[in-house]
Amino acid sequence: MINKVFIVEDNMMYAEAMKQALADESYEISVFYNGQDLLDNLDQNPDVVSIDYMLPDMSGMDVLRKTLAHNPDANCIFLSGQEDVNKVVEAYKNGVKSYIVKNDNAIIELKQAVKNCLSTVSLKKEVALLNEEIVDRSKYGKIIGESNAVMRVLKLIQRVEKTDTLVMITGDSGTGKELIAEAIHTNSLRRKKPYVAINIAAIPANLLEDELFGHERGAFTGASGRRKGRFEEANGGTIFLDEIGEMDIQLQTKLLRVLQEKVVTRLGSNKNIKLDIRIVCATNKNLGDLVKKGDFREDLYYRIQGFLIHLPRLKDRGGDVILLAEKFLTLHCEKHGMAPKTISEDAKQALLAHPFPGNVREVIALMERCVLMSDGNEVKASDLIFSDVI
Repeated sequence: MINKVFIVEDNMMYAEAMKQALADESYEISVFYNGQDLLDNLDQNPDVVSIDYMLPDMSGMDVLRKTLAHNPDANCIFLSGQEDVNKVVEAYKNGVKSYIVKNDNAIIELKQAVKNCLSTVSLKKEVALLNEEIVDRSKYGKIIGESNAVMRVLKLIQRVEKTDTLVMITGDSGTGKELIAEAIHTNSLRRKKPYVAINIAAIPANLLEDELFGHERGAFTGASGRRKGRFEEANGGTIFLDEIGEMDIQLQTKLLRVLQEKVVTRLGSNKNIKLDIRIVCATNKNLGDLVKKGDFREDLYYRIQGFLIHLPRLKDRGGDVILLAEKFLTLHCEKHGMAPKTISEDAKQALLAHPFPGNVREVIALMERCVLMSDGNEVKASDLIFSDVI
């Protein structure tokens, strides 16, 4: 299937340059020189629409709104001479997928932006077929569970793992976000390259910038030599930014630059280091609420809303709790050099009835207590000592 790309640009020479640049990709390209002509042809259902911010008959923002009102699935890109951050944020809030400032690299950036949009188009079409697909369960051995909720997550992983699309994983603490990130990398085309995971919440804010970007000798007191940051370490592979909602808002500005320009600069240096990297983010917070409070950059928020995977709470996974309990019971028995134990029927019923606010982490700790406290080779309901929060 040939993808349709619409271009609206009042500068005929610039429009032709854009068309020629995209022609190499074998897209079906239509060029319009004013907003109304484009709007009159939206029944053709373009996959991507490139919009000039300033048009002779209407604003690019009007074209954007009317295009999305007609076709909510259209992927819209702005090309603009406007660098005002407020205009950029407004564009993203109104549904634009990429905002490109007209400069010497604009057409190169446009080619990549169109590719990224069409990758998303393909993913959306494929996600619509998820319920009809079969998951190759052998690829996800570390992810324990057979519930419908878990199978939906595995199908989403299966659709996105072979792409370079930025993935955002959401879910409560203890639901297994890092396992999902590892699965995405392990089954990706980058699997033989580095996988670097960093828990932003675990690193003091004053050290995080150096941890991520590295430094040159003499960049600050005590910097006796050059040090690569985590982004450089992950170059060619995947970096997992866990608990991204904990990042200091000043540092978020630098992260946005990394995402947009695919370069990183060490502290104490003015040299840009090019990155070829897959980024996976995760959070247990509502980033939208953080944006409203002013604790998270709005432009970064919209930028990281790539392919979303939400992890269900354990209490919403039905019988998976039994599978998890049996797995970790076996592992803890081996760890402590004890004979294998089984779980009695009354204990299984108690496990199913417990809400597990700590999710999978709570199951792990519970099963270790059972190994140490239960007598015989069977865990009974009376052996389950739940850690309720007071």
